[in-house]
Amino acid sequence: MDNQTLLRVKEKVKTLPLKPGVYIMLDRSGKVIYVGKSKLLKNRVSQYFQDSQSHTQKTINMVSEIHDFDYIVAESEFEALLLECSLIKRHMPKYNILLKDGKGFPFIRVDMDEPYPQFSMESRMKNDGARYFGPYGGRQRTAKIIEALQDAFFLPDCGRVFPRDIGKGRPCLRYHMKKCNAPCNGSIDEEQYREMVSQAVSTLEGKYEQVLKNIRDEMEQAAEGLLFEKAAELRDRYNAISALGQRQNVVSSFRADTDVVGYYDGPRKAVAILHYFDGLLLDKEVTLVDSYFEDSVSEVVDAYVTQYYSGRTAIPRYILLPVDIENRKSLEDMLSDEAGRKVNILVPRRGERVQMVNLANENAKEEAERVTTREDRRKNSLRLLQNALGLEELPSRIEAYDVSNLSGSDVVAAMTVFEGGAPLKKDYRRFNIKDVEGQDDYASMKEVLIRRLSRYIEGDDKFSKKPDLLLIDGGEVHAKVAADVVEDFGLMIPVYGMVKDKRHRTRALVSPDGSEIGIDSPPQLFSLIGKIQEETHRFAIEFNRSKRRRRVSGSELDKIKGVGPARRAALLKSFRSVKAIRAANVDELAEVVPENIARSIREYFDGHHSVQEVLNDKGEKK
Repeated sequence: MDNQTLLRVKEKVKTLPLKPGVYIMLDRSGKVIYVGKSKLLKNRVSQYFQDSQSHTQKTINMVSEIHDFDYIVAESEFEALLLECSLIKRHMPKYNILLKDGKGFPFIRVDMDEPYPQFSMESRMKNDGARYFGPYGGRQRTAKIIEALQDAFFLPDCGRVFPRDIGKGRPCLRYHMKKCNAPCNGSIDEEQYREMVSQAVSTLEGKYEQVLKNIRDEMEQAAEGLLFEKAAELRDRYNAISALGQRQNVVSSFRADTDVVGYYDGPRKAVAILHYFDGLLLDKEVTLVDSYFEDSVSEVVDAYVTQYYSGRTAIPRYILLPVDIENRKSLEDMLSDEAGRKVNILVPRRGERVQMVNLANENAKEEAERVTTREDRRKNSLRLLQNALGLEELPSRIEAYDVSNLSGSDVVAAMTVFEGGAPLKKDYRRFNIKDVEGQDDYASMKEVLIRRLSRYIEGDDKFSKKPDLLLIDGGEVHAKVAADVVEDFGLMIPVYGMVKDKRHRTRALVSPDGSEIGIDSPPQLFSLIGKIQEETHRFAIEFNRSKRRRRVSGSELDKIKGVGPARRAALLKSFRSVKAIRAANVDELAEVVPENIARSIREYFDGHHSVQEVLNDKGEKK
């Protein structure tokens, strides 16, 4: 911050009110870099621009980037806390303590205004009128919760949209396994379907016992009325929901009555939350926390629990903390308001609850040390690579490229990304080769890199990060072609080819001028480069095969007289694959297309070999 900016900001601070509210620090580009709250805005904000000797290094760094600030006055400290939570989640400011977890914290969404509501997983809540539950600890766990609800309440998982798709296809295997009530063929009507979804929603709300009681009452009434088939269906649903209640990975997400927070303050900071119900430990969540070294335990725990519980639909009755936090009373009020009942945030000093906190601390420590060990290995591999190639900086972001084709057809390319020595799959990209005819790996690689770097120069969000190192599957010429493209864009990015031996194992790296760098020793370096090359080759081959399968499958149906694009799409939508179409009889085919076309399809496949007999498992011609 220059003197002119400092003077301007200090003058602005004088105009701040002595009221509670939120202040928002902005850098020169207008980006939010910090969000804070205060009981007295003027006093708190003025402290940032006074003598820096009392500031931590984090504060010194932040103040040096401040170009301006904004503020919002709140009615109370409680309202300021709510506003701060919202702004931090919206802007993810650089200097705030943030949850760091690649899995994210997804939600379960259901829109009860739809005629046939369905559960789905969403990365964030939207203001779309739907109901959101969560967030839950990771996408895998959230998917299991949705799967368990579908199984327990006999709901479809096929992706069909109702009522649009009712009667347009046969019930799937789940219906025959008595795992779905098949609204697709009208087995249940809209009212019955919505009742099952409502019961699933009640379960997500924690009203598990009430759902079972209602089903049990309905089952007994059916039995008394001699409606034994209905009673048996209700019995099966009752048993399925009872089993659902025993599944820890579901129950712990929305039926905890006590959460215990633990913290580990090591090289990697971690927060653990243990979920208890009726005194039983059901599950845990451990999250790495992105924090500056001088942040106190209280600051980190305060920021974490505020972000973690803000906006959640399931809040326990008790939250036990390892240390006291500044926001404890305001956070208690906020969570009590969201839960519609009293939520107690406690810092135990003695007895059994202290032991519970100690256990949570130990879980946080175990995860932090495990991840630290893993990350240390990855960083060591990157240092070895840096030294082997003589790079000035650690190659934190590595992009690898491979071109794949079969006899010059279906030419594609793949880009994989390794960040910090680990695959970053969300940044993987696929390319269809557009301008090169036939098999020309060099020209294809040139096209791909031109497209990728052009998108970087243009500021495309999907290609916004500049790689520290490019690795090309191939030898000296491949590396030279790639290096020429990089140079044409005026960029300074090291480029190397990944050379294989006769057994298709990575043997060495080669520079654009033909110099080879051995990677056989040490083993960590060999393992890293081998993993990158194998992953890139796998990704490229999978893309090539999927493209070829789509082409071959589509062309086989196109050969049948009377089957055009619309009928081909209808057949594939109904039967899911050409293999299933080939196995269908005339009556089954006639449910989708006219009978004369169904007979043509049957006659065609009766006189031709299957695609699978032409292609082996590797997708290569026999």
